[in-house]
Amino acid sequence: MSNVVVLDNGGGLIKAGIGGDLDPSAVVPNCLGRSPHSSKRWLVADQLQSCEDPTSISLRRPFDRGYLINPDLEKEIWDRVFRSILRVDPAHSSLLLVEPLFNLPSIQRATDELVFEDFGFKSLYVADAPSLVHLHQASRRPDGLVAKTQCSLVVDCGFSFTHAAPVLQNFTLNYGVKRLDLGGKALTNYLKELISYRSLNVMDETLIVDEVKEKLCFVSLDVAQDLEIARKRGKENLLRCTYVLPDGVTHTKGYIKDPTEAYRYLNLQNAVQPATELEVGISEYTGRNEDKGRVDLTQNEFNLTNERFLVPEMLFHPADLGMNQAGLAECIVKSINSCHPYLHPVLFESIILTGGSTLFPRFAERLERELRPLVSDHFQVKITTQEDPIRGVWRGGSLLASSPDFEAMCVTKSEYEELGSARCRRRFMH
Repeated sequence: MSNVVVLDNGGGLIKAGIGGDLDPSAVVPNCLGRSPHSSKRWLVADQLQSCEDPTSISLRRPFDRGYLINPDLEKEIWDRVFRSILRVDPAHSSLLLVEPLFNLPSIQRATDELVFEDFGFKSLYVADAPSLVHLHQASRRPDGLVAKTQCSLVVDCGFSFTHAAPVLQNFTLNYGVKRLDLGGKALTNYLKELISYRSLNVMDETLIVDEVKEKLCFVSLDVAQDLEIARKRGKENLLRCTYVLPDGVTHTKGYIKDPTEAYRYLNLQNAVQPATELEVGISEYTGRNEDKGRVDLTQNEFNLTNERFLVPEMLFHPADLGMNQAGLAECIVKSINSCHPYLHPVLFESIILTGGSTLFPRFAERLERELRPLVSDHFQVKITTQEDPIRGVWRGGSLLASSPDFEAMCVTKSEYEELGSARCRRRFMH
C-alpha cells in the first residue's frame, strides 16, 4: 500500500505525518515570518521555529478568520512540509486533509487545485476535526461510553474559532454545530493589548506573547477571589510574576524570571495539577538564577498579574469584554439542544476537549462548573481531556488513513479531472 500523508491544516499549526504512525512527523507554524534584524528572507514553517531572534518578526498567514484566503502562500508552506520535512513524493501518495467546518465551495476548489494540480497527489480524502477526534477517542477506549454509543460532543478550541460539534457514528452533525468566534489568536492579541497598555509595547511581538500566554496564563476557578489577590502588594500577590524579554545579546529567547514565583497560584483553591504540567519551563530556566542577581533586566521585562486569568476568561464570558457572544458553556448547551432529545444524556456525558487552548490549567474543571447549572439535574456531565489536544485530530486521521477501506473512500486524480471539484466533494458529505 502506498503512503498516505495525513495533514491537519490548522490556522495556527500544521500537523503532518504518515498515516499509521502514532505521532505526526512535523508540528510547525502555518505561516511565513521575517525578522527585520537578522534576515530579509522569509522563514517558512519549521525555519520559523528555529529562528534565533524572535523579536519583531513579521508574520504572513494563509488563513484568516479560520479559512484559507491565500492558496499561493499555503502552497509555499506545503512544499516545505512535503518535500523538506516529510520527504514524500505526492505523485505516489494519497492525502488525508483536515479542513475547517463549513468550508466555502470557492475555498474547496482552490484546495483541490493545490492538491491535484500543483502537487499532483494521486488521491484525496477530506475530513473534519470533530469526527477524527471522536474516532481517536473511541479507539483509545473501546469499552468506554463513546465507543459503545458512537456518540460524543467535541469541543475544539482552535486558533481562529471554538466549535462545539456533536458527532454520531463518525459523522459530524452539522446542524448541531455551534461556533464561538474566539480562538488562540484572539487570546494572544488580547494579551498583547493588556501588556502594551500596562507595561511595554509588545504589539509587534506575536511569537513572544504567544509563548507568554502558553506558559503563564491559566483558567480561574473563582474570578472574584483572584481579582482580590491580584490587587495585593508584594509577596501577598500570589499571581504576580515577571517575564524577561530577549535582548539579542545575553539571551535571544524570552524566559520566566522566577518559575517558582510564577506557579505559586497553583496553591490557591486546593487545585492539584500534574507535575509535568506545573513544571513547564522551570527546569529550562533554573540555570539563570545566578544571572538574576547580577544583571539589571528591569528595562527589558514586564510583570503579569490579573492578565494571566483574564485572557482565558474570554472563552467563558466574552460578553464581559464587550463581545456579543455567548460563553463556551452556553455554546455547548445550545449545540446539544439542537440534537434529538434521545441524544442529550449521552452527549452531556461524552464531552471531549481538543485544541491548544484547552491546555490552560484548570480548563476542564472550570468548564464543568460553568456547565452544571445549565444542565438538567438528571443528566450527568462528564468532560474528557485528550492526552495531547494539539495532536489529537491528527492521530484520528492517522487511524483512518491506516484502515483497509481508506483508498476506496478517496477521490482519485482521474476522477477529479473528469468530474471536477464540486461533484467529487459530494462524496465527503461535508
